[in-house]
Amino acid sequence: MNADLRLGLAAWLEWCAAAGVDSSLDDRSLGVYAPVAAPPADPAPPPFSPRAPAPAQPSLLTPEGDRVRTAAALAQGCRSLGELARVLEAFEGCSLKDTANSLCFADGSGDARVMLVGEAPGAEEDRQGRPFCGPSGRLLDRMLGTIGLDRRHVWITNMIYWRPPGNRTPTPAEIALCQPFLERQIELLRPGYIVFLGGIAARALLNRKEGITRLRGQEFAYGGIPVLAMFHPAYLLRQPLQKKLAWRDLVTLRKALEERGLFPATAIDSP
Repeated sequence: MNADLRLGLAAWLEWCAAAGVDSSLDDRSLGVYAPVAAPPADPAPPPFSPRAPAPAQPSLLTPEGDRVRTAAALAQGCRSLGELARVLEAFEGCSLKDTANSLCFADGSGDARVMLVGEAPGAEEDRQGRPFCGPSGRLLDRMLGTIGLDRRHVWITNMIYWRPPGNRTPTPAEIALCQPFLERQIELLRPGYIVFLGGIAARALLNRKEGITRLRGQEFAYGGIPVLAMFHPAYLLRQPLQKKLAWRDLVTLRKALEERGLFPATAIDSP
């Protein structure tokens, strides 16, 4: 065996030894294995010294979190939608209130059988203190009009009641804090049908992981109430080609309301 081959084999064997290879899977000897000096042992690890555990932080994402428990207790104590709005106005548990101009609670008729739930207020909603009054709200009004409805026939609210800075997506903690108030709204309004506009409320209240693209157009149930998920109007303003799917969902909504006797008698019959 020439010198170059010997050096190559020696380097290969040293690499195997360093990798922990100490035997061959083949019973046959290939005549190339030669004892190689074992690599130096790793230095002994330092003696274990236990550290004190970090102090537990209260979770805001579960009902056990202090602020979530407080929100749930306040919401359950309300006996009317007006009282719920006043409690939210005074609620200091959500940091979004510190950066928002106003509370955006709800709009529409308190006697409505149809409830629409969006995601969070935008800039115009924050200025006026009324959900869906900006560009997405004007589109929503036109969408409702195509099936003969307007704000006299629906109750409109959001999952989040204060505008997140820069219209960012609400955090899980913010959703958890606002969810008890939305759940109480549904209990007090007792709608016959709920429409989720966007995926945030749909995922939170239906306990789903899918995005709105997968959820839209399907009927679910929340507490025995039929629910339809649809694209948020703000998304349709950014993605106008998706309006064809939104139209299908509106037709589904009209049909579902008529079949259940929930289509308002005062609604304008759409063409």
